[in-house]
Amino acid sequence: MAAILGSFLQYLIIMVILAVIGVIGVFAGKKLRDNKDAKAALMAADEEPK
Repeated sequence: MAAILGSFLQYLIIMVILAVIGVIGVFAGKKLRDNKDAKAALMAADEEPK
């Protein structure tokens, strides 16, 4: 019984770690995309004829 519980906890910890890595990846990707979009908007504003 203890071996089953130990294995379950091991897989649960691995799942939580992978989920945290996934969430960090989503937030990092969103931040990078927002920065790229802001830079593109700034470049487009500079190129507009006045």
